[in-house]
Order: sequence, then C-alpha cells, then structure tokens
Amino acid sequence: MQSQLFTPFQLGKLTLPNRIIIAPMCQYSAQDGFPSDWHLMHLGAMSHSGAGLLILEATAVEARGRISPLDLGIWSDPHAESLKNLVTRLRQYSAMPLAIQLAHAGRKASSAAPWNGGQLLNAGQGGWQTVAPSAIPHYAHDAAPHALTLDDIQEVRQAFTDAARRAVEAGFDSIELHAAHGYLLHQFMSPLSNQRADQYGGSLENRLRLTLEIFDDMKRVVPADYPLGIRISASDWADGGWDLEGSLILTKELEKRGCAFIHVSSGGLSAQQKIPLEPGYQVPFAKAIKAVTSMPVIAVGLITEAKQAEQILQEQEADLIGVARVMLYNPHWPWHAAAELGAGIHAPRQYWRSQPREVKDLFIGM
Repeated sequence: MQSQLFTPFQLGKLTLPNRIIIAPMCQYSAQDGFPSDWHLMHLGAMSHSGAGLLILEATAVEARGRISPLDLGIWSDPHAESLKNLVTRLRQYSAMPLAIQLAHAGRKASSAAPWNGGQLLNAGQGGWQTVAPSAIPHYAHDAAPHALTLDDIQEVRQAFTDAARRAVEAGFDSIELHAAHGYLLHQFMSPLSNQRADQYGGSLENRLRLTLEIFDDMKRVVPADYPLGIRISASDWADGGWDLEGSLILTKELEKRGCAFIHVSSGGLSAQQKIPLEPGYQVPFAKAIKAVTSMPVIAVGLITEAKQAEQILQEQEADLIGVARVMLYNPHWPWHAAAELGAGIHAPRQYWRSQPREVKDLFIGM
C-alpha cells in the first residue's frame, strides 16, 4: 500500500511534495531581531531533509512581543529585507516550501533563553515591560504584565497586519499565525489569563475576538489564494482554562474565513497544567478538530516514528504530520522514514551516494 506520509498535499496554491511539516523551533540566536549565520546553517540543514514544508520559528511582530531578546523579528522593513535575503540564500540549494510563524509572546515575553533558565528578565538584565489581556503574570512570582488598552490592541492588530505584508514581500510561501503555547492570542482566548470586562473579555465570543480580527486583518493583505493558517493550543490542560470545546468553535469560525490549515498543539498557558506526556499525546485533539472541519489539520507532539506518523494519516486522525525536536536530533528523519515506508524523497544530488545498498529508489531523480 502506498505511504500516505509521502503523498503530495495541496495547501491553497501551494503543493507540498509530502505531508511532513517541520514545525517552528525557536533558536534564540537572532541579533536585535535579525537572523544570524546560525539561522542559515540551521535552516539550511532542515531544508535538505526532504520534508514537505519548513516553518520558520516564532517571529515577533513587535519588539516587545519577542519571547527573548534573541528572537527573530519582522517589525520593520529592514527585518523583512534581512529575512528576504535568508529566503533567497536557502532557495539557491533547496526547493522546499518555506513558511513563517508570526507571533507575539504577550506576558511570556522578555524571557531568558532556555539554556539560561528561561526566567522573566528585568530591565537590568535586558528585559522589558510585558503586555497581556489582563495584569495577571504567568508565574505568581513574575512581575505583572501591562493590561492592553483598546488603543494598544489596535496597535497589536496593525503590527500583525504589517508583518503579514512583509512576510509575503520577503518571499515566504505561507504564514502560520501563532495562537498557541500561552502566547498573546492564546492569553486572550483563555479565561485563566483574560479577565477583561470589555468586548475582548468575558464570553467566548469576546475572548475569540482578537484572534479572529487579526486573522481577518492578515487575510486582507495577503494574495487571495495565499495559504494563511494558524497554530492553536487545543487545551490548557488546567481546570477552568481554554479547552477543546472552545477550540472546535474557533475552528469553525476560522474555516468560514478561509483559513488554509490548523496546526493543533496544546498547553503552555498555565503553570498548573498537567500534561500526560506520551507518544502522540496531542493527536486526539487533532482528530476531534478534523471531525468538524474540512480545513487541513496538522498533528504534532511526540510523533517520532515513521510508522506512528503513517498510522495517524491512515486512520484519518490528521492530514499532515508536524515534527520538530526529532528533526534536531536527526535532521534526515524524513529520509529514514521514506526508506522505512518504501517511498521516495527529494535530496540534494551531493548526497545521493549516501543511499544504502539495501534501499532502492530512495532519492527521487537518482
């Protein structure tokens, strides 16, 4: 039987050679928001993996929206020009489609890199005042974020709109709006972090408002058939928090608006979360969302084995498979998956001689 993981897939006007998605992975290696040589090295390796789509790490639409001082940014035209140069250099040697994740960290911004502890930084440590829907810190011992005013919210909307325009101009094939992992848009959607009393708080409709407004704003400035998708956390894994029921309603609203795909993750908002980490632990969320939408669904989360990924697709629990940390451990994971599943995959000609003797017709065009 033909492997589903290695069949082509259509995202709007974009044709993916297979259903492997390299999910965004923060590298904490930018300089004032600009990509460094590390990004060229890292993304160059990923772009030779044969995956169907490579999504760049969370890229801040505002300087204050960076997770850390070392995050990528796209809040100015010079940032976009630098990213355009990066895209051009990657495409010299790889035809892999490239997407970018546009993000705002909200109250989880101004943090140290993970290898430096990941804690909130104060001004003396290079940090800044964070913002959120309400003045509720992520951890009780953190400084409280500034609660966004209505005027502030309009500025955030404009920042996402400008970032989407710049991403298209920089040459990215697709955009993923980051509304997951406890960052700003997720903060607005969860009642644990949003205790506003205006049109952006209270009811589910109000808590969804900003995410949907920003999606609509971005949709208006990208080409009509441009694949604009979203990443969400389907659950806070915490009592009284954002949950699957809300995610299903959000999914239906996004489908009405022409969302190109939904990337289904979970958690990241509450220090009280209780997550049962096990292989494929987030796949049930993807399955439930796929049952209510015709939008392509990306499943992600401890999917590390080729047969595991294939089974998810064969059982129609998702349409695409997101892989991340396993790609850092094994940047040629898609090659090994193709060999195991008896499929072909694209690879640079310079690497064709690496095909094992026991594997036939692994590299397409060889």
